[in-house]
Amino acid sequence: MTQTVQRILCPVDFSEPSGQALDYAVTLASTLGAELHLLHAYQLPVYALPDGALIPSAELAASVSSEAQEALDGLVNDRIPDGVVAHPHLTEGAPYLEVERLVKELDIDLVVMGTHGRTGFARLLMGSVAERVIRTCPVPVLSVPAEKP
Repeated sequence: MTQTVQRILCPVDFSEPSGQALDYAVTLASTLGAELHLLHAYQLPVYALPDGALIPSAELAASVSSEAQEALDGLVNDRIPDGVVAHPHLTEGAPYLEVERLVKELDIDLVVMGTHGRTGFARLLMGSVAERVIRTCPVPVLSVPAEKP
């Protein structure tokens, strides 16, 4: 059974590896005539304290959201050529869960995402969004490794 790729999701975190993955996704979308959906998912920090939790103020949350939306719109304006239909999505939540949610919600056919290439202790501390997406995503995931300097 052959499946055509009509909708591509590219999660971005504004790092160089995610920019490289975005460039790859743009080329694929252009070649295949597919729609490109960019996703930036962020989490606001919550600090657990003995007497409760410290959560960000509404002003901080609005500022983080506004800055992320501005950066996402900048990616669309700067890196998406004419002829490629691109839709930016900004969400608050765990990135791997937001990828899964959008895959289902938007009927995505392929996820293209960058990997940072962390290993050892750095990977243990930071986790791997790409690894979780690859393990749990119901559609194919193309991982684009970070270029070595």
